[in-house]
Formats: sequence, structure tokens, C-alpha cells
Amino acid sequence: MAGRHPTHFPCNPWKARMDDTRADERPHRDQRRRLPILGPVSPPSDRDTAGRGGAPEGMRPTEADRAVASRHPREAGPLEGVGSVVAVSSGKGGVGKSTISTNLAAAWAQMGHRVGLLDADIYGPDIPTMFGAFDRPRMVGDQVQPLEGHGVKLMSLGFLVDEDTPAIWRGPIIMGIVRQFLQQVAWGELDYLIVDLPPGTGDAQLSLCQLVHVSGAVMVTTPQDVAVGGVLKGIRMFQKLDVPVVGIVENMRGFVCPTCESSHDIFGSGGGEKLAAALDVPFLGAIPLGVAVREEGDRGVPTVIGRPDSPEGLAFQRMAEAAAERLRQLEPEHA
Repeated sequence: MAGRHPTHFPCNPWKARMDDTRADERPHRDQRRRLPILGPVSPPSDRDTAGRGGAPEGMRPTEADRAVASRHPREAGPLEGVGSVVAVSSGKGGVGKSTISTNLAAAWAQMGHRVGLLDADIYGPDIPTMFGAFDRPRMVGDQVQPLEGHGVKLMSLGFLVDEDTPAIWRGPIIMGIVRQFLQQVAWGELDYLIVDLPPGTGDAQLSLCQLVHVSGAVMVTTPQDVAVGGVLKGIRMFQKLDVPVVGIVENMRGFVCPTCESSHDIFGSGGGEKLAAALDVPFLGAIPLGVAVREEGDRGVPTVIGRPDSPEGLAFQRMAEAAAERLRQLEPEHA
């Protein structure tokens, strides 16, 4: 970027510096994420925010994007080669949504399914850390090759930008990124493509549902009222978009002291389960709050793989089985 204005980008942000990357290249962790940035590296100026100067080429709204933005999600078609696109969403941050996405993907892969995980949490991409994947993707022709970790195909903005680079983008740029992650990544044949969405009910959620048919949404909450209220708004959003709710996962329910084995409901208990009953949607299970999840996540291994016999690992496995069964029930209804 030396010698360039900070908002000047190559015409193809995917391709520059990918062409010369060999398939067997394994950069050191400190050298990871050195691909061109897909958005401004500093807060946009008035000129950038007034026009399109802050949008990198290829991420600016196209006529196709404008057409997509005006259609109802029920008009969206399937993603070629993918059986089910599954959103994982929450009403607020900090409830462990990416942890649920990670372990859902890994559990389904262990069950023999072909699984991809698209990290659409543009503002806080955590999937690279949770899978221990820090290489940069390659280009083959005009398609980006996803990375793979623990049997799951992966794509994240975290593979493409430096670790300390903030994403400072408006809604149309978010749609452009989601579109490219869906259409310009060589996902191949998949049974499930899990999309880890950012918290809330914003541009990424709407863009996903307008761009591709979403088979269902897994909603993640913690037990306390402030999180449950947020996930209720998320459910109402998906209902307005005609996206069925796969079910609710209650994360961080109960902590068992490893010393005295007494149980403590640090964040309360049962909030997500009660909401599921009130809305008549499936309750996919409760995940206990435990050290295993943090330790495995920090070392880049899903808990369901690193600690499969732990209470947390077993709970993730049951959640994945319940979600898969629910999706099988939903598909005939929305075929």
C-alpha cells in the first residue's frame, strides 16, 4: 500500500497478490492475511462517504446488486451445488454465536456431511482463530479456493485482511462482500453451507436472504433476559423474510466448578428454552459454560473434536443432530 492513497485499491481485490501464491505455500502466522484489503484502512473522508470513493473496485454496488436489494427473499434461488444454506444468528454480540457455528460445522463434518462455513461476521471475523486456519486463499481462474480445517471448507474476511484492520463500510459494500463470498468462492458440492452472521438484524442478514435461498436460521442466545430479548427480534426478522427458524440454542447455561463440582448459573438458566416454548420453535439444546470451549477455541480446534467426551462436546453433538433432523423436516415444506 506504500505510496498509495489509503482508499486506492487494485481493480480485482481478490486476485492481486493471489496469482503468485503456490498451493503448498504455508506462510508463518505473523505473515498471514496479507492479501489486499477489501475496504478503507482508515476512516473515510467526506469525499469517500459522499460518493463511492471509499468502496474498492469489485465491492461497489452493481446493477445486479441493486436488483437483488429490491426483491423479496422468497424470490431468491438456491446456491448451485449446495443442499442447504443455514444461517447462524443472534440478537446481540457476546453470546458465542461463532463458537456454535464452528462446532455445528465440525460436528456435521464428523457425521459424514460435506460442510462449508462462510464467516459473514464482517466486523469481527473469528472463524480463522477457531479453526486455526491462517493461510491465504488461492485463486484458480476467477474462483477463490476456500481453506479447509477439520474437514470443513472455510472462507472469512479474516483470511484477507490484517488482524488489526477494522472494517469501516456501509451497507452496499457489505452486500458486495456477501455476494462474492457466495458466488466467487469455489464451494463445490456441499450438503450444508453454514453462514456465521454478525449480531443483530442488519445489512448482512438481509443481503444473505436476498442473494440466496436460506433453508433455515439457527438462533443463539445466552440464558439472561437481555440476550433472549435480542434473539426474539432476530427471530421476528427471519419470519418477516420468510426464513424458517431451525431452532434456538441456549449457550453458556451453567458452570460446573472443576474443584468442588458445584453448579452455578452465572448467566441464569432456561431463558432460551422458555422462549422456544413460547414461540413454538424447536429447542436445539443447552451448551454448558466450560473451560474446554475456551481452551479448544484458543488453540484452533472445535470442542466437538478436541474434547468430544466433555459435557460441552457432547452437548454440541446433540445440538448438531437436532439441527440436522429439523432441517430434514423443513426442506419438504419449502421445496
